[in-house]
Amino acid sequence: MKLSHEIINGIYIFLAIGLFFILLEIIDLSHLFYLRLLNIFFIIYGVNRTLNMNRREGNNNFMFNAVSSMQTAFTGVVLSIAALVIYSYAKGGDGYVISLSQAFMFGGDPSVPAYCLSLLFEGSASCIIVTLILMLYGNNKYKAD
Repeated sequence: MKLSHEIINGIYIFLAIGLFFILLEIIDLSHLFYLRLLNIFFIIYGVNRTLNMNRREGNNNFMFNAVSSMQTAFTGVVLSIAALVIYSYAKGGDGYVISLSQAFMFGGDPSVPAYCLSLLFEGSASCIIVTLILMLYGNNKYKAD
């Protein structure tokens, strides 16, 4: 079974984000919320990689590439959030998430599901934004319908 470009690049996004956050934990910089925001660059890399693979294969249809980009980004985000759920429960559940939310801009005392659901919404928004930016940036590379 051959995996699609979207799944492969989504896994690359997941691995890059995972390694980045593990590195932040190891060097004790995970409390700096602005470093967490750098994960957007991993999403940009994966989506751009999918778009370049599609172009090399001759897929220059704007809508095909937009859907492909969204699938790539969303795969990476969903896998990353699933890993965060597992990691959060391994590190203490709600207590760990509360320590995360204090360093980030999240009010109250969230539970693991509530925190991950809010990250899913934020991740979905970033998927849409990254896809739109990269599609508009490369708009002149697509043929008109």
